[in-house]
Formats: sequence, C-alpha cells, structure tokens
Amino acid sequence: MTSSVFQFSPEDYEDQLESIIQELLDMETFDQASYESILRRHPKDGGGFFSKSDIIRGFRYLNRKLAWNLEERPFLERLRMKPVRTQSGVAPVTVLTKPFPCPGRCIFCPSDVRMPKSYLSSEPGAQRAAQHQFDPFDQSFSRLRAYYNIGHQTDKVELIILGGTWSSYPEPYQIWFAKRCFEALNSAGEEAMAGSWKPASPAVDYRNLSSTVDGRQIHKTYNQVVTDFLRHENASESDMDTASWEDLIAEQQANEHAETRCVGLVLETRPDHLTLEEVVRMRRLGATKIQIGYQSLSDRVLELNHRGHDVATTRRAMHLLRQAGFKTHAHWMPNLYGSTPTGDIEDFERIFADPDFRPDELKIYPCSLIESAELMRYYESGEWRPYSQTELLQVVTECMLLTPEYCRLTRVVRDIPGTDIVDGSRVTNLREVAEDELSARGVRGRDIRSREIRHRRVDPEELELKQQSYRSSLGREVFLQYVTPTNRIAAFLRLSLPLESVPIPEIHESAMIREVHVYGLLASIGQRQGVRSQHLGLGRKLIEEAARRAAAEGYPDLAVISAIGTRAYYRNNGFTDGELYQHRALQRRSDLGRCRDEVA
Repeated sequence: MTSSVFQFSPEDYEDQLESIIQELLDMETFDQASYESILRRHPKDGGGFFSKSDIIRGFRYLNRKLAWNLEERPFLERLRMKPVRTQSGVAPVTVLTKPFPCPGRCIFCPSDVRMPKSYLSSEPGAQRAAQHQFDPFDQSFSRLRAYYNIGHQTDKVELIILGGTWSSYPEPYQIWFAKRCFEALNSAGEEAMAGSWKPASPAVDYRNLSSTVDGRQIHKTYNQVVTDFLRHENASESDMDTASWEDLIAEQQANEHAETRCVGLVLETRPDHLTLEEVVRMRRLGATKIQIGYQSLSDRVLELNHRGHDVATTRRAMHLLRQAGFKTHAHWMPNLYGSTPTGDIEDFERIFADPDFRPDELKIYPCSLIESAELMRYYESGEWRPYSQTELLQVVTECMLLTPEYCRLTRVVRDIPGTDIVDGSRVTNLREVAEDELSARGVRGRDIRSREIRHRRVDPEELELKQQSYRSSLGREVFLQYVTPTNRIAAFLRLSLPLESVPIPEIHESAMIREVHVYGLLASIGQRQGVRSQHLGLGRKLIEEAARRAAAEGYPDLAVISAIGTRAYYRNNGFTDGELYQHRALQRRSDLGRCRDEVA
C-alpha cells in the first residue's frame, strides 16, 4: 500500500516550490506565521497548501537539478516535522510480529485476534503493521521512508521488534524476521528512499480474521482462534523456511557499513521464557536491549491476575539478562486486580530498592479495561474497578519522583485509543499532566528522559562528568553521565562490573559496557561539525573513562554488547571482534580518574 506522500511529483510544481524554498532560505529565523504567509502566496493547484513533506521533496529535487549544492541538514532542521521523534539521537523503527499463540493467560490482556497478543488493531503502530500484513521488510522500509519524507535523518536506527512473547515464536521465524528487518535497513539508501517502491503482498492477510473474543464469556480463546486461522491458511510454516543463520549473518555484516545502520535491536519477552540458551540466541540475532514484563512484584497480585509466573522467576530472568550484558526495559502495571494505589506505590519502590531488579528503562502501563480481556468479568461482578483520575495521578507522580537518575522512564501510559477503553482514564498525555503536578509542587523527575538535552545547544566547557554506582544481582553498576550545570544529560554510559564468573565463556571475566548514548539531534555517521552534543566526542571520552575504571578494578578485559551498526565505531575505539561481543584488553592499574560520585 502506498502513501500520497510517495505519489507527489515535485517536477509538476517546480516554479511554486522554488519560490517557497527561496523565501524560506531568506528567513533569518523560522516562525509559523511567516511560514503560513509564504504558503498562501504560492498555493498548490490554485488553492491548497503544500505540505512540509512536499516542500522537503521539492528541496531535494531542486537542489540536485539546479545544482544549488546546499547542505540539506540546516534546511531540514528548520522545516522538520515532529522533531521529537529523533531528538534523542536515534530514529526508532517499531515493527510487530504476526499473531501467534501466547503462553500467557493474563486476565488484563486484550485478545484482539488480528494482532499479536496484548496489542490492539486500533493502536497506531499496530495499524501500520496490519497495513503491511506483518511483513518485517515492508514495516521497516515504509517507516524509514516516512521519516525520510518528513525530513529526519535515518542513518542510525533503533529497531524495536514487538509482539508479545518473542521467545515463544519458533527459531526459524525469529531468524527470518530479523533477517528481513536487516534487509530493509540495507536497502534504505538515499536513492531507494527517494525512488518508487511497492510493498510486497504476503499470502496471509490477518485482517481476514473476523472472530472476536468477548472477555465476559469466552467461547474460544485467543490462542484457539489464531491457531485455527493459521492452520486453515496453511501459514504456520510459510515464512519460516526461507532463512538460515548464515543468511542472517550476511545481512548483519552488510549492515555494518550500510547507509542505514542498526545501532540498537530490541526484543520483547516474558520472564518465564528466558533461559541461558535463549539469551544467547537473542544475542546472535543482534539484540542489545530486552523489554521484559514485570507487571507486578507481588506474588499475590501475579497469581490473582493469572500471570503464570512468580517474582522469583522475574529475579532469575533479570540475572540472566545482566549476565549477558543486555540493557533491560521493564514493564510495570498499576491498578491490576488485587492492587491498590498505596500498594502500587510500595510495589514500585521495590523495583529500585531491590538490587535484583533496577531496570535501565521502564514503562508504566496503568491497567486499562478492554472488552476482549477476561478482566471484564471481574469488572461486571464488582471485584475490580479502575482507579479514579485523582488516584491514578497520585500513583504516577509518586512513581516519577521515585525513579532514579540512571533509569529512563519511557512511558507512563499506553497509547490505547479512548474508544477501546470500556471504563477508566482516557487521558493520553498523563505524563504531561503528572509533570505539571510536580512542577506545581516545585519538584521535577530525575529520570533520564526528564533530563535529556534533546535539541539544546551544548557548551562543552560547562559539562561535568558525574558517576552514580549501585548494586545489582550480578555485582556493581556504574552510571557515568555528562551533565550541564542544571543537570541536563548530554551523554551517558552504563558499565557493569560483575562479582561472579558469567556462564558465557566469551565474557566470563569481562567488565561490560552495556550502553553508550549521546544526546542531541541525530548526527549523521561521520559528520563532525557543529556544537551539538553528538559532535563533541563524548562517547569516546566515556569509553576511555570506563576502560580506566575497569582496569583499576582488576578486570583483564572490557567487553561491549555492541549493535550491528556500531561495530565499526567500537573497532575505531580499540575493540576487536569476538563471537557475540567486542573486546578491549586492559592493563590493570590503579589510576582512577576523578569525577563526582554518588552511590545508590
């Protein structure tokens, strides 16, 4: 399915576009009123306005045709639509796996059989996945083209593969899915992005699934409906026998030097589906971060909600992920059946008080009542009710205050359309409401997202290196960050210092860099001009600091859980390739650099 954005031909509007672009280039500073005035002076088709994507396509076309030889970036920064999408330094590309039987029986989980378990067909990302019939190449490539057409850089991508429990899908499907995603990134060069493209049409269209699950009275479960459909469509094996590990590795190697590189690969799974074998397989696929559903740290609440595992299982899963060096992105749900606002706040406190948990990132998903969820029966019987807006706001604001500096609070509400919510809060900007509440109290959150430098300019002379150390089940974590005088974060590094031998032979004695992130607008690979935070060499400085600290602690090796597209970067910083990680030999020493140190 193509978009009107791709059908627009700048050749048909050369005169109008040239006039608009010249006036925009002549503007000293961009403001919306002047921009709209320019559009009115040069209407499209005698009456309509050119969209920003039209103007961007026009600029690229005329820049080549008329040999203006203008740098594209400054013009796009002026005109860019939705700049928040890439202001953290990387372009996120989210794709969904196909509907597939789920190992869980959670009563709060939606059962939209047209989607992978727990997702709703009305959610924006799910709509894009359904549009492309869950084909990983088409989902990835179309998202990259959308970014390109609204003026975003796409050479550094975080690929986020969602869809319930990744670990329950067969290995051949996992390999095929990852391979197709890398193929899309490897195909997304400048010429391909600007050219024509027609998505593929897989044989199985999941929109043909017409059966629904009613949470009040379940005649057929989600798993039964999806299994019957896959069997009827003969789809269970159709997309699993076309890729091998060798095929995937070839695409990964090509991506190391592609125009669009994968600088992070995220997978989503459940605690009870993680084993040592599974985390090694995830690493072979190229994963660097794992989203994992805690939901609750109360055995009683987990049992009441038929979660299917206990808190001890979550502990074991987190320990396995730490041993392998993954970044961890936890999901936590207030307002589950059996919980209370006070109990939820106490439960949240345990997340960061207990060294076995302490995730790097966290999503707060207040439980929403969806008609296809079994929770409907508990709601109609009066056993469960959604929190009032006042109660929910109290929980969220307290949780935001309890989140430490080393964690990024990525969401505080799930993006569920209000029409799908039977009862409860329909406020989609809950984080903004909570931030306003905190501001009224004279406080603000300390988490990473609350402090990101984003599009602001950076004065390198003002940056201070700050350290926060905290215990984990594996040993000690060191969070190094460059911050401004107002504690805005420009760059950070996560260093793991294990106190036990890791059962993965390649890293059994290694200190581990788990993440390096530099903020600012996404900087093109190899670009070195300007004073944005991504151009100051902060990543290299943090790596050298981590190496000094690991050597001083007596580790012989510093490993990094690098993404496929960052391998070349780490090679340039003294690392050599191993089987699953990259390594830098250390000379043990005691000269520890000075920086401000905080211990948690």
